[in-house]
Amino acid sequence: MSSKSKHKLLLHTCCAPCTTFVYPELVKKDLEITGYFYNPNVHPYKEFEKRLETLKIYASLSKLPMVYNEAYDLEDHLRLTMGKGASERCLECYKLRLYTVAAYARAKGFDYFSTTLLISPHQNHAAIIQAGMEISRLHGVPFYYEDLRRGFQTSHQLAKEMKLYLQNYCGCVFSEKERFARAVENSYTA
Repeated sequence: MSSKSKHKLLLHTCCAPCTTFVYPELVKKDLEITGYFYNPNVHPYKEFEKRLETLKIYASLSKLPMVYNEAYDLEDHLRLTMGKGASERCLECYKLRLYTVAAYARAKGFDYFSTTLLISPHQNHAAIIQAGMEISRLHGVPFYYEDLRRGFQTSHQLAKEMKLYLQNYCGCVFSEKERFARAVENSYTA
């Protein structure tokens, strides 16, 4: 594919560490990548700010063109996820973020949209695909899926080498609770 015919992909970026592997990997596919930050699920707000600032550092270092949607729509996230089981919560969270990304992709003439969430072995890939396909039908922009979990450890190593902040939970209040409640529980059984 020549540079004149590169397809434009809008990449939802959850955080800098995941992007360290996904961005260069997609560039190898001869795609023209623009990142899009929209993560109203991240809690608390200080964590949201830390992830956003770290992504800005990475984007500057890597020359990744970015769109920063800094809306902190936590109430929308909670309204869609409260009272639901983990798999349904995650699906609703994926839909919320990908809906916004795909709407922007359609408005700006992108050929595809995708997400860096596809690198994580901790994310529900079936639910990401389901959300991506549903949102694709709504907005008329194809969802680009590639299983990138092979790069998860590499992304962490790259983040460490670049001295980027590495978070230790998905981002939402539910994953924060699960991560840290489990740590407290394990400390009682040790």
